[in-house]
Amino acid sequence: MNTLENFNKNIIKNLQKQLGIKNINAVPKIDKVIVAVGIGSLATRKSIKDFDEFEKNITKITWQKSRVLKSKKAISNFKLREGIPVMLQTTLRKQRAYDFMDRLVKLVLPRMRDFSGFSDKNFDAQGNFNIGIPNYNIFPELSLDDTTTPMGLQVTIVTTTKENIQAKSLLQALWFIFK
Repeated sequence: MNTLENFNKNIIKNLQKQLGIKNINAVPKIDKVIVAVGIGSLATRKSIKDFDEFEKNITKITWQKSRVLKSKKAISNFKLREGIPVMLQTTLRKQRAYDFMDRLVKLVLPRMRDFSGFSDKNFDAQGNFNIGIPNYNIFPELSLDDTTTPMGLQVTIVTTTKENIQAKSLLQALWFIFK
């Protein structure tokens, strides 16, 4: 049984009872997972102009090709000009989002150094959860040969609820660990 089927059959009923929600359609769910890598600092350097390595690694991690986001305006303090690539981003929905979160919780987070759980400060005001991973080398899909430049990874989990308490209950049901 895959993660989405398990969520629809078991977890959603437990969440409904736990949160005291009468309508099963009002139970919070994962809308999408956004995985992003900031490449703006690399783009302003003269040495690195090719981002194929990062695109291949994000594709291996998420099983989906990333898109390149370019700067909308120039900022001279950051040596950034308009139209320079600043981020690689992938949006995962439905089955891929649940599978990515399952791998994140069960394989990646235990490999993080000094990980003792997430803080409630990772939630924003709209019930979304943000995770910063300092180095994406900890993903099991990547080998040592795949990465020459260590990069951080930003994961944003967008939920269907607007309340942080319900979003936290949802993530705890999906095996996330909180302090």
